[in-house]
Amino acid sequence: MNHTIYFNAAQNMSQIKDKSVDLVVTSPPYPMIEMWDDIMSNQNQDIRSAFDNNKPREAFELMHQELDKVWKECWRVLKDGSFLCINIGDATRTINGEFALYNNNTQIIQACEKLGFINLPNILWRKATNAPNKFMGSGMLPCGAYVTLEHEWILIFRKGGKRVYKTAEAKESRRDSSFFWEERNVWFSDVWEIKGVKQNINKAPSRERNASYPLEIPYRLINMYSQKGDVVLDPFMGLGTTAIAAIINERNSVGYEIDPLLKPLLKDILNSTDISQANVFLYNRYKKHLDFVEERIKQKKEVKYDNEKLNCKVMTGQETNLAFHYLKSITLQKDNDELSFETSYFLDRKIEDMPPTEQGSLFFSE
Repeated sequence: MNHTIYFNAAQNMSQIKDKSVDLVVTSPPYPMIEMWDDIMSNQNQDIRSAFDNNKPREAFELMHQELDKVWKECWRVLKDGSFLCINIGDATRTINGEFALYNNNTQIIQACEKLGFINLPNILWRKATNAPNKFMGSGMLPCGAYVTLEHEWILIFRKGGKRVYKTAEAKESRRDSSFFWEERNVWFSDVWEIKGVKQNINKAPSRERNASYPLEIPYRLINMYSQKGDVVLDPFMGLGTTAIAAIINERNSVGYEIDPLLKPLLKDILNSTDISQANVFLYNRYKKHLDFVEERIKQKKEVKYDNEKLNCKVMTGQETNLAFHYLKSITLQKDNDELSFETSYFLDRKIEDMPPTEQGSLFFSE
């Protein structure tokens, strides 16, 4: 599998051919979140002028006009029947004494629908916090406090109709990329309870904080909306969370990062990905399934089918060809204007060969 990162703005992804991408999974800068003001203003100086003139709604609209250019490029590069998944949070901000909500999710939905994307049921990512100072406003007094934002959105779009599987090879790859029945029941629910991740960056010269989502989010989405060997694009690469999820899931990936100063950090993150931990994560996924089957049998409930590749019982016939392919190597191929990595896998490694451990993955956030 190949993984490439380009260091330029995603408003122009000319390195990618039309209809060559199978899935987009991304989390863009959130308009009206202050940490992104400079990056977005550098794309359009009118944004900075709008802030200087105390015109927040104008700045908000201009920021989304820049994001709209990226969604247009996503439409161009995505194949028919492919998906666009966008993690976005709404914003609250006080400007010129006015506290207000800025609905980023509705702006993106409207823009993508105008391009022709079909908006499917979206996911509410709830990342609740118990911080005592999370409430905004006057506390216990009526008419002066504000509801806290403890959720973000994962917007799901499809380009055109359902994906068509024409060849026997494509159909086999789809079956090989299936997921467990109990995973389906969690992943395809409309509310995800997932903790956020720490946002400090120790080695980035251009910013102190990072807005990366936890790896569990792109990991789920890549499993849900692509199959092994597909190409996954992230137009807002950040610290490479989507690329790591693609690597673990045996997909190809392409990413764009506007900040060239993040290149050494991205190189270090991907080049030093802990292969053993990635494989332990897959093993733990298998072990969790075994625990599910054992508990179901204890309750005298049926587990009807056999998966001979994994040597375990499964709930449906669609799971009988599911296989885990373990990561063998990550090799740096290019380090010039772009970064390029190649990954290889143990394609038919027996699950019994994996270490019998239950330690957690360094990447995975429960």
